[in-house]
Amino acid sequence: MDYGKYKYQQAKRASEARKKQVKVEIKEVKMRPKTDEHDFQFKIKHARRFLEEGNKVKLTIMFRGRENAHPEQGMMQLEKAVEALKDVGQVESQPSKMGRFMTMMIGPNKK
Repeated sequence: MDYGKYKYQQAKRASEARKKQVKVEIKEVKMRPKTDEHDFQFKIKHARRFLEEGNKVKLTIMFRGRENAHPEQGMMQLEKAVEALKDVGQVESQPSKMGRFMTMMIGPNKK
């Protein structure tokens, strides 16, 4: 058997496998607890597009100053976002608060 031919076929198989693999990116959408309705809908539209492309979305709520004392407002924003995106995505990690940020991951629905 020709070793050169074997190496060539192996390289071809490896490149075919690389072509078929799907690379999932994490896209981030940042909001504030007091983000108004129009701006919220605009951000949700972006998140929807990311999920439809097959990427994961990281929703981040940023707290500043006295907003930090009311994490329930941020939680309400995230719940509202999940409700708006439930037809294209599902929650992968529940909201967690670290310092000034509350984050949550949403992944695309399985096909």
